[in-house]
This record gives sequence, structure tokens and C-alpha cells, in this order.
Amino acid sequence: MINSDLYVILFGLASAICWGAGDFSGGIATKRSNVYGVVLTSQIIGTVLLAVAALLLAEEMPDMYSIFWGSIAGICGCLGLLALYKGLSIGKMGIVAPVAAVVTAIVPMVFSIFTEGMPPSYRFAGFAIAFAGVWLISGSENTTDTVLNDFSLPIIAGIGFGFFLIAIDHVSKHAILWPLVASRLASVGMLMGIHILKRQYGLPTRNLLPLVLLAGIFDTAGNTFFALASQAGRLDIAAVVSSLYPGATVMLAWIILKERIRLRQWIGIFASLAAIIFISG
Repeated sequence: MINSDLYVILFGLASAICWGAGDFSGGIATKRSNVYGVVLTSQIIGTVLLAVAALLLAEEMPDMYSIFWGSIAGICGCLGLLALYKGLSIGKMGIVAPVAAVVTAIVPMVFSIFTEGMPPSYRFAGFAIAFAGVWLISGSENTTDTVLNDFSLPIIAGIGFGFFLIAIDHVSKHAILWPLVASRLASVGMLMGIHILKRQYGLPTRNLLPLVLLAGIFDTAGNTFFALASQAGRLDIAAVVSSLYPGATVMLAWIILKERIRLRQWIGIFASLAAIIFISG
């Protein structure tokens, strides 16, 4: 019989790969279009895909408790996605994605301190490695304002994603897709409100739709795999493994966009990813 932790790792890795590919696709799209329009379109795509999947699989409707936490997850995840896509559109993918991932992993860890007690010392060592990695990634000749711009958006994204992971962990173990539908509906509603308030009605052009479609599909798949991972075992393991998604983003940016990253920043990226593994124990 396969150990439950193996399922957590496998689902978590699948989630990381999908999220990384989704961030890459969405990041490119937002460089050429309005970030709100890209995220709104990708979220609508995800809503339709999840609802169709839930109907085809005849998944039972969850209780209101799961719907509530799914909605909270949608709001947090949407805020994180907006910040991440905006960061990816104005900064380097190889810098923005790893910083967001470190923060994403740390938030559930802090949550677990209050719910499950203090973690062992090696996890605190992981925190130290993560902060060192962030410092190495930021090391450049840039001005202070540029550094703050580089880090503010990925940190906000990481906080949003971290709370998304916590909220998703609270949904029913008998229903996964419908709570994710509630999550998407909440995020779509929030995005429409932002569109009206900011009067930014631009949607992606036709030539960008394939990228946005890919972003919506990969993000939806990533959320689904994470929900499976969190229900298969411990939240901290699921959160940490799924937070390896920058690996996919960085590799795609390096291979497809030929994006160059300095040696010191590469060391910081690998330190950040190593810290995520270290924190998981």
C-alpha cells in the first residue's frame, strides 16, 4: 500500500508544475495586455472547467462550511494572482516567482505554529536559508526604489497564496471541485468589482487568448492537485511541495525567453527552493 505522504508529494509536485506553467503563460500575457483582464478571463475559464468537471464526475454538493472556505480561498488566491501577474509583467520571472514561493510556503508554517505548536529547530533554519536566498536574489546595482518594487508584489502574492492554501485545506474531504468552483466565483466577482471601480475594461486581444487559456487551464489544474494533496496528508508538506512552482516558471523563462540571471541570483533561487524543502522536514 502506498504511503499517504507519497500521494501528498506526487499531487504537490503536479500542482507545482501546473502552477509554474500557468504563471509563465499568464506572465507573458500580462506583458502585452491589462493584468485585470488577463486574470478575469483566466478565472472565468477556470470556473467553467471546474463546473463541467464537477457535473461530469457527479461530485456531491459540499456543505456551506466548505463553500465558505472555498470563497475565502478564491478571494485570497485572486489577490495573490493579481500581484504575481503584475510582478511578472514588470519584473523578471526568475526573481518574482521564487520570492513569492518562499512567502507562500512560510505563511502556512506560521499558521501551523498557532494550530499545531512550535516547529522543530530545523524548520527555523529553513526560514533563515529562505531569507538568505531572498537577499541573494535581490543583490544588484538597482536603486532602493527598484528593489522595493521587485519585492512588494511577490510578497503580497505569497501572502495571498499562503492564505489560499490554508483556506483550501478547510474544505470538505468528500468534495473538491465544487468548493473550487465557489473559489473561482468569488474571485470572478471580486475582479468584476475591481474592473468597475478602476474602469479598466480591457480584455486580452484575440492573439493572446491561447496564452490566457493555457494560464486558466494550468492554474485550475494546479488548484485541483493542491486540494488533492492537502486532503491526502499534512498541510505543511502539501504547501511546501506545491510551492516549488517557480522551478517550472524559471525553466520555461530560461528556455523559451532566454532570460539571463546572474550567478548570485541563481544561487539565491536555489537557496530559496532548498529552504522550502528544508522547512518541510
